[in-house]
Amino acid sequence: MDATFNNAASEEASSRVLNLFESLDLSRKQLSEFPEKTLPAEESRHHVRKLDLHHNHIGFIPQTIESFANLVELNVSNNGLSHVSEEISTLQCLQAFKAKNNCLDNDSLPKTFDQLHALQYVDLGGNSFTEFPPQLVHLPNMQILYLGSNKIRTLPSSVDSLQRLEVLNLGDNLLESIPEEVGSLHNLTILNLASNRLHSLPKTLIRLGKLKSLSLHSNRLATLPPEIVSIRLEELSLRNNPLVVKFIQSMTYDVPSLLELSGRVIKLAHVPYNSKELPNCLSQYLQSANKCVNPRCKGVFFTAKIEHVKFVDFCGKYKLPLLQYLCSPSCSDKRPWLEGSSDSESETEGYMIEAKRRMKRVLLG
Repeated sequence: MDATFNNAASEEASSRVLNLFESLDLSRKQLSEFPEKTLPAEESRHHVRKLDLHHNHIGFIPQTIESFANLVELNVSNNGLSHVSEEISTLQCLQAFKAKNNCLDNDSLPKTFDQLHALQYVDLGGNSFTEFPPQLVHLPNMQILYLGSNKIRTLPSSVDSLQRLEVLNLGDNLLESIPEEVGSLHNLTILNLASNRLHSLPKTLIRLGKLKSLSLHSNRLATLPPEIVSIRLEELSLRNNPLVVKFIQSMTYDVPSLLELSGRVIKLAHVPYNSKELPNCLSQYLQSANKCVNPRCKGVFFTAKIEHVKFVDFCGKYKLPLLQYLCSPSCSDKRPWLEGSSDSESETEGYMIEAKRRMKRVLLG
C-alpha cells in the first residue's frame, strides 16, 4: 500500500511540476541577464513549453537556451537584446519567437537560425535590421512575420519561398520598391507596407487572391496600377501619399520604332504567322502585344505607350488616380471610353461598379 501511495504521490508531484514549468513567466523582473540562477533545474527545463522574458534588460540569449529542448514559444521582447546564441537552433519544437523592440541588427541572428523549421511566428519589429534577415526565407512553415520599424531597404526576391506566409508586416522601413515575387505569396491575407518610400507597386499583387488588408499609407505613391481594383480587398489604407494629398496627371509617349509599327500592323490586320516562318525572337515579340485599355480602340502596343493617369471613383467618395496604358495620344481621356458615356464622371461608372461592391472600406483620411 505504501508503495502504491508513494507512486501516486510521485505522479501527482510530477504533474504539479509539469504544470508549474509548462509556462514560465519571468517578465518585468528587472533582469539584467539571462536568469540562470532562477531558472528551474536543467533536468526540469525540458518540461517548459513557454518562456516569457519580455520587458527586462537582457543583452543576449546564452548557450544554455539549448536546455529548453521542448520550448514552443520564446518571448524576449523589450529587452536590450543584441545577440542570439547559435544554440537556439537546437530548439526544434520552437514555433514562436518574439523579439520586438530590441537592439538586434544584421549580425545578431546566428546563421543556423534557418534550422528552426517549426517556426510559424516571428516578430523582429522595432530593431535595427538594415537588411531582410536571409535566414528567414528558409523557414518553410512561417505564417506570420513582423519586421516593421526597422531600417530595411530592400526585400529579396527569395521571399517567395515563404509559401505559407499569411501576415507580412514591413511597415516603417526604408523600402523603395517591392519585388514582383511578392505576388507569389498566395496565402497572404495581410500585407503592411505603410511608412516606407515606395513610388510604385508591382502588378503581380493581383495574384494575391486571399489578400484582405493592404496598408500603403505614408509612402510616395502618385498612382496605383489599375490591376489593384481586381484584388478582393476589405481594407485599403492610402492616406499620406501624393495620390491623395496632391493629384498629378501626366502623359508621356515614346515614338514607336519600326519594329513596333510593323508589329502593330500584323496584330491589327490579323496577318497569319507562326514560329516556323519567323525567328523565335520576333514570334515572342508579337506574342507580347498589350491591348489598349480604351474599349473603343482596337489598338495594341508593345513598348511605346501612353502613360495615362485616370481618376476613378471608389466607394462614391474618393477619386483615386490609377495608372493606365494607351496605345497612342489619340486615345486620350477626352474621348469616351464606355458606350453611352459622354463625360469623365459617367465614363468610369460601369468600370468601377464591381470594385465598389468588393471594397468595403477605404482608409484615406
